Amino acid sequence: MKRSSPPSLPLLPTLLALLMLLACTPVSESDYSPEYGSAPAAAVREYLFGVHPLHNPERLNELFGPIMDYLGERIPGVRFRLEASRNYAAFEDKLYGRRFDFALPNPYQTVKALERGYRVFGKMGNDEDFRGIILVRKDSPIRDIADLEGGAISFPAPTALAAAMLPQYYLQTHGLDVMKDVELRYVGSQESSIMNVYLGQVAAGATWPPPWRAFAKEHPEVDAALKVMWQTAPLPNNSLMARDDMDPNLVAQVGTALFGLQEHARGKVWLERMAVVSFVPADEHSYAPVRDFLEEFRRTVRPLEGP
Repeated sequence: MKRSSPPSLPLLPTLLALLMLLACTPVSESDYSPEYGSAPAAAVREYLFGVHPLHNPERLNELFGPIMDYLGERIPGVRFRLEASRNYAAFEDKLYGRRFDFALPNPYQTVKALERGYRVFGKMGNDEDFRGIILVRKDSPIRDIADLEGGAISFPAPTALAAAMLPQYYLQTHGLDVMKDVELRYVGSQESSIMNVYLGQVAAGATWPPPWRAFAKEHPEVDAALKVMWQTAPLPNNSLMARDDMDPNLVAQVGTALFGLQEHARGKVWLERMAVVSFVPADEHSYAPVRDFLEEFRRTVRPLEGP
């Protein structure tokens, strides 16, 4: 079979010239179709929401995590990240250092944060719940406040207003010198204060109604062993605050979402788990009674800058 022969050498210059001509010929716009990728997702800005140690960090995430997700659902283009703190001191360092965009501090921390460029836009409802309670074991021989003398009492932290300051003021004004007659033990969280009583490590322990109700519901053996021996007068409840450089429209949207939680099924469940009735609008004037109490506490019990 006869093989076809390759092009003769004289044709090569002609072929090369043709290829160069094609390479240099511009492509018309009608021949070019650019390829586009999918449109980039809109930027989502993250905001840090700090909650003071109402509970231990794990429990705090269980309770407030769904609410952070809900805020992100309701407000387009933003995401809220909950930051729990291991104790009151860690939370206060972050709050007073303006780390949080939004925060839920206790009333004492609220007054301090107002001096550092935060503003109040709401609060937990039901001020009757913001009071101190003092627990003892049901099998305890303690009947009167004088019976606590010489014993130890647990508190979450020196700056826990409902669960430390109010109980200490109550004891001080009912005949006990709390700086001399008893040992004050600061144990880090509401749950720890309750468990110290249950385990018999202290004569009594202080907390406040919402964490006590929630803990008692989930630990019936603790509920069966302890009782509320004394309770204090109430003060305005924990506040909702925004740093002063937050967009007022965003703050208003956060407020609207939180103030309406009790109006839908999911929100009711979250509030019930927190043992909170609702969130309501408020401003710094709502905390005038707290300022008055703090002055009285400093005068009659102890300084507020430390235990």
